[in-house]
Amino acid sequence: MIHISKNTNKSKQLTIEIFFTFNNIFFIIYLNIILFGGTIMYFNEKILVGKNDEKEAYIIPKMANRHGIISGASGSGKTITLKVLAESFSDARVPVFLVDVKGDLAGTALNGVMNSNIENRIENLKLEGYQLKKYPTTFWDVYGQYGHPIRTTVKKVGPKLLSKMLELSDAQEGVLTIAFKIAEDEGLELTDLKDLRSLLNYIGDKKKDYSLSYGNITTQSVGTIQRNILSLQEEGGDFFFGKPDFEIKDFIHYDGDTGNGQINILHASTLFQKPNLYSTFLLWLLTYLYNSMPEVGDLNKPKLVFFIDEAHLLFDNIPRTLLNSIIQIVKLIRSKGVGLYFISQSPSDVPDEILSQLGNRIQHVLRYYTKNDEKSIKAAANSFRMNPKLDIVEEIKNLGTGVALVSFQDEKGNPEMVEKVTILPPQSAMGAIEDDLREELIKRSYLYGKYEYKLDDESAFEKIEKVKDEEEQKKKEEEERKQEQKKKELEEKEAEKQRKEEERQRKEAEKEELRQQKEAERQRKEAEKEALRKKKEEEKAKQNNVGYKLGKKVVNKATNKIIDKSLNKVLKNFFK
Repeated sequence: MIHISKNTNKSKQLTIEIFFTFNNIFFIIYLNIILFGGTIMYFNEKILVGKNDEKEAYIIPKMANRHGIISGASGSGKTITLKVLAESFSDARVPVFLVDVKGDLAGTALNGVMNSNIENRIENLKLEGYQLKKYPTTFWDVYGQYGHPIRTTVKKVGPKLLSKMLELSDAQEGVLTIAFKIAEDEGLELTDLKDLRSLLNYIGDKKKDYSLSYGNITTQSVGTIQRNILSLQEEGGDFFFGKPDFEIKDFIHYDGDTGNGQINILHASTLFQKPNLYSTFLLWLLTYLYNSMPEVGDLNKPKLVFFIDEAHLLFDNIPRTLLNSIIQIVKLIRSKGVGLYFISQSPSDVPDEILSQLGNRIQHVLRYYTKNDEKSIKAAANSFRMNPKLDIVEEIKNLGTGVALVSFQDEKGNPEMVEKVTILPPQSAMGAIEDDLREELIKRSYLYGKYEYKLDDESAFEKIEKVKDEEEQKKKEEEERKQEQKKKELEEKEAEKQRKEEERQRKEAEKEELRQQKEAERQRKEAEKEALRKKKEEEKAKQNNVGYKLGKKVVNKATNKIIDKSLNKVLKNFFK
């Protein structure tokens, strides 16, 4: 399908849009044809950035993924330059992401308003084809108040970036890394900070068990991490973590009417007030971008251009290991079709290893008050390819607002000589927009409803609570079993005691019975003895009686006589 449109508002431009499919892949080819030789921001596959009386300064789209830097003092015009580049990339059908730290880039969604400054710049630059217009804009906000929320999970941020966000020591980072490993091994999904706090409490309670397998876990480190998480939550960290988590593909979108690349604006006036959270968020987004985008090699233009404002915050106090990761990303991400542009006050804010990778450079005025300022200016001057017509150091010191030194890469990737140019005026409106209008634009967005409502699926917190409940139930059951066992043992002990008491009483009864028997026997014997005594006394009394003694003598004689007679008879019979 072919769609042809002609702009009549001074643009003198014919746009041909060719739609076709190949192997089920949808393609769009845009051809911009200049009808009457006029000048526009993007044509002939070049992005016009600025002009002087002799030359026009262009970024070649296929070199845009060689990255770039916009630097200059406050009030030098960096924001205008950023806006012009974003608009031009959008016209080139390249989606853009940028950070709005002051809230004055939201006007990109509205038609620009002509004023004397713009009229003078159009006239001075002899811009033909300039038109005021609005751009397809998507608003984002970590806090979800001024744009679609951007969320991710604790797991996706990872222990290194999270340690930076929490400002942890090496030892504390080690404990946090152990916590992530335990979560992975035990299938505990770390979605939000609630999950992480629950996990830390859990491993803190079981540190003796886990320390044997994962390394030392100290109560002090766990307590410090918990305290820093609480501080992060008070800064709004809970807004950043959760589901649905952000998908990087939602940055890459094209307007259905114009085909322009979507300009994604992160509202960061609140986030910027928390430098550590701001920088870690951008580092995560950059890392996520790198890990998500496929390799595409060299393209005719980037798939996405990523502007990083207040870039110095990314590198302040950054651990060397993390810096090495960022350096590696900057070197390799261009093969994934992504161009990175750093915005900061001075090129010296960016580490040399990264600065050397930035092929497209725009330098606004730098103020100088100290020797260090002089060194920074000289360093900035030395980063350009010299132009014999310019004293670069003096130019950097005296550039006017909206004027810059620029050097872009040519078709072969070589830096061009530095030129002093006036930056083009933006085509969309500058400044903030009314909250009601912003809300309306957000609700009309193709993404509205995807991220607005936070989900609370089952994750580590719920699983750990379930485990705790199960352990508590087991503990309760074990306690009940122990109580029952204790009760049973007590009952058995009481029964044994009762048995022993009964045995004691039985023995006492037997003993008493035996005693009584013995006493009865004693009494019987005493009675018999007494009876015998009495008998003897009676006998004695009889013996002392004369009649008794006489009777006894008669009896004894009679008895002896009988015995003698019997014995004699026996002897006679024996001797016969």
